[in-house]
Amino acid sequence: MTLWKTTTTLNKLRERSACTLIEHLGIEFLEIGDDYLKARMPVDARTRQPEGILHGGASVALAETLGSVAAGLCVDREKTGVVGLDINANHIRPVTGGWVTGLARPIHIGKTTQVWEIMVYNEEEKLVCVSRLTVANVARPRRRSAETESWPKDDR
Repeated sequence: MTLWKTTTTLNKLRERSACTLIEHLGIEFLEIGDDYLKARMPVDARTRQPEGILHGGASVALAETLGSVAAGLCVDREKTGVVGLDINANHIRPVTGGWVTGLARPIHIGKTTQVWEIMVYNEEEKLVCVSRLTVANVARPRRRSAETESWPKDDR
């Protein structure tokens, strides 16, 4: 049984990532499982630090991408949005090239918060980084209609 309340496809996730940090870092969504989301990211000039290894911030960007997208799929997107509250990461081993793959699974999906664990592995399937993301589920504001409401004028 799937935990997703919003249905999507890998193609829709790719389209939504255009012209964002996700695209810039080369993150590619790979799989939407019943209770997980998987993506990969290249270890190249975009994601390495000056010492020639995967930048910890790039690992965190992959983790936050996976956790946030997955969290967004667990809510009714017409009524609820998700925003990050906290992320942490432990970097286990360096990676100098190739690809890293992240796998996000829920720890807690509540009415007001969600907690996600994201594991990042190298091409040999050795653990590179473990991260935990906490997001808040927030009500989306009602959209204003030009026909029914107007914004207050700025009297500066």
